[in-house]
Amino acid sequence: MKIALIVEKFPVLSETFIINQITGLIDRGHRVDIYSKSYVDIQLVHGEVKKYNLIGQTCYFRYLIPKNKIIRLIRGIAFIARCLFKYPIPLFNAMNIIKYGSRAASLSLLFEIMPFLEKGPYDIVHCHFGPNGKTGLFLRDLGAITGKIVTTFHGYDLSSYIKARGKNTYKRLFEGGDLFLTISERWKEELINLGAKEDKVAVHRMGVDTNKFVFSLRKPKKSGNIQLLTVARLVEKKGVKYGIQAVANVLKKYPKIEYNIVGDGVLKNELAQLINELNLNNHVKLLGWKEQGDIVSLMKDSDILLMPSVTAKEGDQEGIPVVLMEALAQGLPVLSTYHSGIPELIQDEVSGYLVHERDVKALSERLEYLVEHQDLWSRMGRAGRNHIENHYNIEKLNEQLIRTFQKLKKSGCKS
Repeated sequence: MKIALIVEKFPVLSETFIINQITGLIDRGHRVDIYSKSYVDIQLVHGEVKKYNLIGQTCYFRYLIPKNKIIRLIRGIAFIARCLFKYPIPLFNAMNIIKYGSRAASLSLLFEIMPFLEKGPYDIVHCHFGPNGKTGLFLRDLGAITGKIVTTFHGYDLSSYIKARGKNTYKRLFEGGDLFLTISERWKEELINLGAKEDKVAVHRMGVDTNKFVFSLRKPKKSGNIQLLTVARLVEKKGVKYGIQAVANVLKKYPKIEYNIVGDGVLKNELAQLINELNLNNHVKLLGWKEQGDIVSLMKDSDILLMPSVTAKEGDQEGIPVVLMEALAQGLPVLSTYHSGIPELIQDEVSGYLVHERDVKALSERLEYLVEHQDLWSRMGRAGRNHIENHYNIEKLNEQLIRTFQKLKKSGCKS
């Protein structure tokens, strides 16, 4: 199959789930062209991005619009002259000033559709996150792209985005899209409540490559040190400050705790200030972003993964953080929250513990319990690994995704 993937940014360090899907499709002989709305200043990238030359397969289709109006006009006229006979409908649509106003008049819309016309047609247009599904449908309505429109919803696109845009924001997408995938049962239910037809909605979970994560039983260190780890963007919904506060509480009784926080974001300075105010500088470290290999190494040396996710003030919620899957695959017990789809991954008292959002007292108590009952670590680790192998194995999930795409391609749905 020939597949177009539409995303907001690529590559994004926190979105390993997208890379896992792309490489899985490529490994199985399918062509994947990546279309990103925004250009990313690439400094740290996952090894798979380099291995598969995914940057070379990425078109930053809005970044390519020339800023110089004269150059834009010359190139636009040249493209129209070269392709008008072959693509008359999408070109006329892109120049429809009455319907599309300044986007057409400025030739911006023309430049947006160029790469899709040059690289298409496609069997499947897979859009990660709801707003990109709207983009995919718009491009198909213009005639710039062909194929079945598949939209995968993850979390923010069914929480804060809905709160900001209203419950009818996906009405047109629900009418014209061919398939809607959600990463959890929680979001499937929400999507149907918003108006998506149930027969067009299915759960397709994100996953991890279990072969790349070595399982090891967690055992107490002879030194008595206990290493905690959080891997997350430093934004409100990750709840990192509650993790820091819980660690501060437990440190009063168990001073040999070390807490590493991997990630970056808008709350970095605020969290650094909190660490300083609580006199935790010798115990809590903000490590910044790390490459995937470094994160795996940190997990190998850690005893417990802490992920106290919360619903942000503007309504933003997680999907199911892939880092939780990576931790379970390596045998780490997890302490997290009853948030979004996380309870579908973490089995409370089996592979870890769950507490209610923003409940620092409960978070502290569960963390202290894990510190005091280190014999639980290995049992929870085995249970977590088994759950990942059975339900979140990317190899199985990629095979399932291909079957889904092939069935859709053969169906009689409108495209």
